[in-house]
Amino acid sequence: MTMDISKLTSKVIGDMGDKRRWWKYKARKEQLPQGYRTAVDALERYLMILGPGGSAAIFEDLIDLFEQSAADGTPIGEIVGDDPVEFIETFARNYQEDSWKSRERKRLTDAIERAAGEGG
Repeated sequence: MTMDISKLTSKVIGDMGDKRRWWKYKARKEQLPQGYRTAVDALERYLMILGPGGSAAIFEDLIDLFEQSAADGTPIGEIVGDDPVEFIETFARNYQEDSWKSRERKRLTDAIERAAGEGG
């Protein structure tokens, strides 16, 4: 039984395209002014722990927002508002379609609807 080398590589080290996107994001983050970089680090940590999952798009969009804001001189407080948790939760909601959390929420909702339809 032979395995395609690209499949083996993908299983062992992951998708190289995603890794390239991640490293590009990290390099862009390092170019931000210190305060913006600190804010992105904090938001990134939150997303890694409580966010929608492994979508590179969310981090690319986050860095786009902070790069543009830094270029425009927009203060960090104006970007995230008075409640940084609300900001990042709202931001992340746009990326939850493909997350495992969304799939599990749908699975739960569907199961409860089936159970209710069965006379429960």
